[in-house]
Amino acid sequence: MGPLDPAVTRIGVAIDIPEPWGPLLTRRRAEAGDPQAAWTPAHVTLLGPTEIEPEALPRIEKHLEAVATEHRPFTIHLRGTGTFRPVTEVVFVTLAAGISECELLAEAIVAAEEVHRDSRFPYHPHVTVAQDVPSAALDAVFDDLAEFEARFEVPGFTLFSHDLTDGERPWQRRREYTLGGLRHP
Repeated sequence: MGPLDPAVTRIGVAIDIPEPWGPLLTRRRAEAGDPQAAWTPAHVTLLGPTEIEPEALPRIEKHLEAVATEHRPFTIHLRGTGTFRPVTEVVFVTLAAGISECELLAEAIVAAEEVHRDSRFPYHPHVTVAQDVPSAALDAVFDDLAEFEARFEVPGFTLFSHDLTDGERPWQRRREYTLGGLRHP
């Protein structure tokens, strides 16, 4: 499976950051010069970009239905900033509450037989606000958002897909999953 193999689909699963905070964090990421801001709105990743065989998608969607049914809505409290430096050039907004719920969801999602994630780092729920930009930009975002705070309910998560043959373009919403078992079209 190559990076532009048409026989491969890339998926990801995330929790959206609602208004007004999501657009604010996405805008701040763009202001830092992070090109991913144009393609990826603010979110908490549950499953990072993962290449799958297209015929596995219906089974993965069924697995995600089961995961959503088994977990209840919860609250995320975002507060302050953190960084993965010097390991990776990333600044993020931290989760003060909702960490365990995100960890349990992420663990359940990657348990799908068709999902093969070779992660270099342990899962750590966060909201990226700058990545792979100059150190001064990372420092500025870290300082600017140090007092950032938001609290919101998490009713569900979203499956995203990305067509590898079309080059750089935004991730597409494929399906919403409501925690507690109710389904959104």
